Amino acid sequence: MSYKVNKFSEETYGNILFFKLLNLNWLIIICIIVLGFVGVASLYSAAGGDFEPWAKNHLVRLIIGIFLMIILAFLPFNIFFKFSVISFFLGIFALILVKFIGTGDVQRWISISGFNFQPSEFMKLALILTLAKYFDYISRTQLDNLITYLIPVFLIFIPGFLVISQPDLGTGLSVILLGFAILFYVGISMKFVILSFLLFTSSVPLIWNQLYDYQKNRILVFLNPEMDSLGSGYQIIQSKIAIGSGGIFGKGFLLGSQSRLNYLPEKHTDFIFTLISEELGFLGSISIILIFCILVFSIMKISFKVNSLFSKIVAFGVGFLIFLYLSLNIGMVCGLLPVVGAPLPLISYGGTSLLTVLIGVGIVLNINIHDKITY
Repeated sequence: MSYKVNKFSEETYGNILFFKLLNLNWLIIICIIVLGFVGVASLYSAAGGDFEPWAKNHLVRLIIGIFLMIILAFLPFNIFFKFSVISFFLGIFALILVKFIGTGDVQRWISISGFNFQPSEFMKLALILTLAKYFDYISRTQLDNLITYLIPVFLIFIPGFLVISQPDLGTGLSVILLGFAILFYVGISMKFVILSFLLFTSSVPLIWNQLYDYQKNRILVFLNPEMDSLGSGYQIIQSKIAIGSGGIFGKGFLLGSQSRLNYLPEKHTDFIFTLISEELGFLGSISIILIFCILVFSIMKISFKVNSLFSKIVAFGVGFLIFLYLSLNIGMVCGLLPVVGAPLPLISYGGTSLLTVLIGVGIVLNINIHDKITY
């Protein structure tokens, strides 16, 4: 693909860089910056009023990630189209490699020169790009044919099962859910929906038998946290106490008793929304959720107004990915979902998930810019 600015744009703005700068979606960028600095403040509070180690590292990663996001927005759009399949195979290679050289209590990270990254997070973006490229080649008239969906289902389940086998059930299921959400967006046949539902329900006993004991226990504790109140149910019970104690207006910044007294495990990662709810209360929590909703809505809006199917799917996939992060995390800390280890995007401590979101948003900003250019 080659791009050229139309005559009106050249005469008005003078050069394509300035044209792209003006056409950035600033609402999305503002939401990203606000949520990122909410994360810095929350991690500062989680450390008891200290920038070390979490808040400082998160701020550095945030600044680097935002610069990367802007750079990606200005790159030629065809780069993402050309390298989508390559990114998928690199992701699969990394998921296989992590089983041999992975670090951590469970091998989910690869460490290179002191830098740790989690391949399963980047795999989500690679899956979005690859499915978008596949359906861009498929005629819409073929979408009612079940055979059309065999390849994308294969592409979804390979990384899904590799991640689940690490073991990381929550992330693996989110990869699969993300892939199937894209299939529904494309316009999947009802025959495939019914067939998938029947296959899933019939395989539930098999899936249950393949789960590790701690995974089964998480599901059982989700149904009844009090069955192991000092063990697996401790996190969710303390989380509910902290959220409820925040009330309408919260206890105040740096004044959360549950987090200050270390009753709340993982308060800087998966359970950071609990800390926010305790300190800022219902109004503060709702405000943050509202900003996330504006961000997701703005991205989804782009997916419905751009021209190419590839661009539509990529924008939808990134928007749904952020929504998935948000709903899993908040559902988990409120006791509406099992504890699966889902970070709160842009706020939880974790470099890989932060960069994954910022790279995805950078691609969406690129899509929004180039849709305004005649090519």
